[in-house]
Amino acid sequence: MLNPGMMLSDRYEIIETVGSGGMSEVYKAKCHVLNRFVAIKVLKPEFSSDVNFVTKFRIEAQSAAGLSHPNIVNVYDVGEDNGIYYIVMELVEGITLKEYIQKHGRIESNQAIDFAIQIAQGLEVAHENHTIHRDIKPQNIIVSKNGSLKVTDFGIARAASSNTMTSNAMGSVHYISPEQARGGYSDERSDIYSLGITMYEMVTGHVPFEGENNVAIALMHIQGEMVSPREYYPDIPTSLEKVILKCTQKKPERRYLTANALIADLKRVKENPNIDCIVVPPVVTNSPTVKMTQEEMQAIKQGRQLNTPAAEQPKVTPLDSRAESRINMPVMKPSAIDDLFPEDEDDEYEYDDEEIETTPASRQMSDDDDELDPKLKKIIMISSVALVVIVAILIIFLIGKIAGWNLFGSGGDDKKPKTEVSTDSSENTSDEEMIPMVNVVGLYKTAAEEQMKKNGFTNYVFVERNDNTVEEGYVIEQSIEEGKSIAADEKITITISSGKEMTIVPDVRNYTDAQAVTLLNEAGLEVTHGYEYDDTVEKDYVISQEPAANSEVARGTTVKIIVSNGKESVPATVPKLVGLSEEDAAAALTEAKLVGNPSYDYDDEVPEGQVISQDIEANSQVEEGSTISYVISKGKESHTYSATFSGSITNIDYDFDTFGNVKVEISYTVDGKSYSIYSGAAGVDSFPLDISGAQAITGLTTNSGSFSIVISDSDGIDVTSSFNTGGISATFAQE
Repeated sequence: MLNPGMMLSDRYEIIETVGSGGMSEVYKAKCHVLNRFVAIKVLKPEFSSDVNFVTKFRIEAQSAAGLSHPNIVNVYDVGEDNGIYYIVMELVEGITLKEYIQKHGRIESNQAIDFAIQIAQGLEVAHENHTIHRDIKPQNIIVSKNGSLKVTDFGIARAASSNTMTSNAMGSVHYISPEQARGGYSDERSDIYSLGITMYEMVTGHVPFEGENNVAIALMHIQGEMVSPREYYPDIPTSLEKVILKCTQKKPERRYLTANALIADLKRVKENPNIDCIVVPPVVTNSPTVKMTQEEMQAIKQGRQLNTPAAEQPKVTPLDSRAESRINMPVMKPSAIDDLFPEDEDDEYEYDDEEIETTPASRQMSDDDDELDPKLKKIIMISSVALVVIVAILIIFLIGKIAGWNLFGSGGDDKKPKTEVSTDSSENTSDEEMIPMVNVVGLYKTAAEEQMKKNGFTNYVFVERNDNTVEEGYVIEQSIEEGKSIAADEKITITISSGKEMTIVPDVRNYTDAQAVTLLNEAGLEVTHGYEYDDTVEKDYVISQEPAANSEVARGTTVKIIVSNGKESVPATVPKLVGLSEEDAAAALTEAKLVGNPSYDYDDEVPEGQVISQDIEANSQVEEGSTISYVISKGKESHTYSATFSGSITNIDYDFDTFGNVKVEISYTVDGKSYSIYSGAAGVDSFPLDISGAQAITGLTTNSGSFSIVISDSDGIDVTSSFNTGGISATFAQE
């Protein structure tokens, strides 16, 4: 596990852990190159040490980096740092679809269709770029905070399938396609099958196949019959059910061939739920079949044996050659799926005696066309035949019992009076309706409800109760104990935890310790103490509390109160501050555990920044934390001045009638800078020219300057001498 603050490739800073899976751990990180937050998926050491896997992982991840779509979590970068292999991805704030289903239960049909369309749109782009996901499941789909869905983990599944699929990817066995379960070739239609299972879970709240182990579930995907969604919830539109069942056909060629075709049908169903436009293509008899390896078949057979108690395994009796030849012909129970698509008749096969008695060579060719291994088919066939025989015997026995036949007695028994067999229909019906109660304690509410429906119970109610030990939403107890046989409509009360009982934390600040404890205990809360000195809160009174006052917490929560020890009196020696710099004075006071209060003033003798004086003499004893005031020199005091202007310029002998108007430029230079006092044309009526209204100059460091006056005629000739300029002056004032 990576620690917060760690850098990968001198670029990505780890912020926090956001999740962990079977192959990797996911972290929130910050990219310091592009200044953005990202998600980084880091391979676990057991995968990082496998060179072949790492090679495939890098190739596939780099391929996935080329995918860009709003419904795909974008891959930004792939890298390695000191043996740590990682993928940098888009950071999406939200929860997985699996968590969403667990939190909300089954999803309403319209929303499920919308979710499915978004997932299929992401797959459509991936498939167009020749990328197969191979591990579509709700855990790999993120529901963002704005409600949009994003598919993640592209590329990793392919690398895993080539190296670790047999042992590790079975964690996704609830969503695996039949061809993947057999270890065969998988393509785009495998993703569509897994999406179909995901859609099934969205509309029902659970997966279609459950078993004691992964092998048992994989076998169900290969040959098991799926309970149609509408058997659980009749409110699911028939058209949507058909879409789901078409996606989850056993044979790939009977599914949607492209995600685009699936999207089109989903949109039709969304617009008109009563539409009937779903068509399943016929079986392609020469479709490629990839056989399972002997090791995989052995694992499946062992799994079946482990899942089937010895008492339940059918006894296999010797069969004649004709029966043995039938063993190699897989006989499957007609699926309810076919009832939804009556126009498809290509799956109907009829065998007569001549067809069954084939040569070994022809039987081998037939075996090659079947999807299951011959040994596995043989086991299935024997089990089926044995089961039929057992059922037939039971039926004959029951009929004979009712009819009074003496099937097993001797001749002498015929003389005994026959015992009447009651055929009271009400008694038989009552026996048939009795159902053993299942255990739902510990299940989440939606899962418990599904279990009750699945077992045929019709009259159950949920009640809520606070519980400090059971998480909210889970079953605490049931009114009927497990195993007890009851009628299907007998009332069953299932108690759900509503979480811990909540209470409001009272505000106990500024109460005495004893008062605070009483108030908190009355609110159902526990109390723990802490003690601190405080200059403002009286001794034995509460300073603060955690959790905060008026917050809502579960009963039994412990509240920590901090009680005042009063003001702590500790002596401190005042340091000498005079002559120290401002920084040194502050440091000296901090070291003495005193508080400084500096002020500033001009001083002609003490350099700027040094302490001039302090209010408490050095080496005096004061209480720790006391405030010491001191004055810091601002250096010599400097003054600034402002200049104002007055007076006027008069005409001496300039002939305006002959030479026209003049241009007057008056400026004043002070502190090395020239300021314009007056600039403009002037005629005979402008004189005398008064400058008393000129703008004052402020912020001057000196109190003297000089005028510059230039008067020129229309030809630019200087005629200043024709005017009297000595009548103007500048007056300075200290600011």
